[in-house]
Amino acid sequence: MIEVGMFSTLMLAVLAIYAGEFCREKIKILKTWCLPSAVVGGTAFAILTALCYSSGILAFSFDYQVMNKFFYNVFFAASGLSASLALIRHGGKLVLIFAFLAALLAIFQNVLAIGIGSLMGMNPLVALMAGSTPLTGGHGNSASFAPIAVEMGGEGALEVAIAAATFGLVSGCIMGGPIGRRLITKYKLDKEESLTRQEDSINAKIKAFVSSKRAQQAVFILLLACGIGEVLFVFFKWLIPSVNLPIHVMSMFGGILLRFILDKRSKNFQEEELKEREALYESIQIVGAVCLSLFVSLSIITMKLWELASLALPLITILLLQCVFIYYFIVFLTFKMCGKNYDAAIISVGHCGFGLGAVPVSMATMSSVCESYRYSKIAFFVVPLVGGFISNITNAIIITAFLNIAKAML
Repeated sequence: MIEVGMFSTLMLAVLAIYAGEFCREKIKILKTWCLPSAVVGGTAFAILTALCYSSGILAFSFDYQVMNKFFYNVFFAASGLSASLALIRHGGKLVLIFAFLAALLAIFQNVLAIGIGSLMGMNPLVALMAGSTPLTGGHGNSASFAPIAVEMGGEGALEVAIAAATFGLVSGCIMGGPIGRRLITKYKLDKEESLTRQEDSINAKIKAFVSSKRAQQAVFILLLACGIGEVLFVFFKWLIPSVNLPIHVMSMFGGILLRFILDKRSKNFQEEELKEREALYESIQIVGAVCLSLFVSLSIITMKLWELASLALPLITILLLQCVFIYYFIVFLTFKMCGKNYDAAIISVGHCGFGLGAVPVSMATMSSVCESYRYSKIAFFVVPLVGGFISNITNAIIITAFLNIAKAML
């Protein structure tokens, strides 16, 4: 066992991103299908560590939890700071539609898991741990609800849930980009964006960040948003102890609150001042994107892929069917109900990410697709709000109901 310290782990995460960028340049299909650098390099590293573990050569213990939490919260604070009042007004209807779709997918995931599991002779409580608990819920919900399933009589439910969540994380990383590219090319949603406009956008981002004062302000504002988020987290924990609101969601609310304050102060700004403020927001988003890339890389290089080897045939069957099902759900429901346009395509990519893995997977794959086409402000507002907050609440209710259904089936 090799103990890898915090900064060494961070170094490996950065090297994985560089390796992913190199592979994307050399293996064109990776870039064509919009697979993020952090996912490509991180997955290759995770496979290498899994081979070392399986062969009995060595194993790694990474110190990454503190850094992961930090980068995750900074990224969500940046997402909150991107939410202007006009964007919230414009995206209100989409938030409701997407929240409904996320809940509907979670219900179908549980129906499929229990149905196929029962047909293959599995304990329904264990089979349920291949549904929305590890997929829409991720490792967090797996750790929260699997012990309840064990207490109800689902022996081995925790191991199954953690392994299924790892499977979902990997499959979400792989599927999101190709789905987005297929929707965009099939419906010709990229025609309105010329190469010149893409280059102008990239140049604008570079210029926005080339200012030490602005970069400093961006970092400081993000840290303030995270601090406000933690205060809100403690306050709501004291006010409503029965409701579990993740701290990253509160960081997002901290970002939204700061954006409202900054926008209110900008009302009397002159044109040059308004441009400077927009450049500041651009810098904030760049810092957020860096934190997201590091979070995803850290999450993937520390995965224990060998846990997937313990999955029995019935569980592998359920999870593969879940991948097939989510593909058709996204293409025929999410994309069409969210407007059948470019924003809907990027939202669909995000739905695949947290419908199988986690919100960071959504954001990484969405960013990768947008790099090839163009940015979608509305998608980057709707997906983290629903996936990181609303879906946590609806999925918890859905999982609780299905746990009772599964127990009654014993």
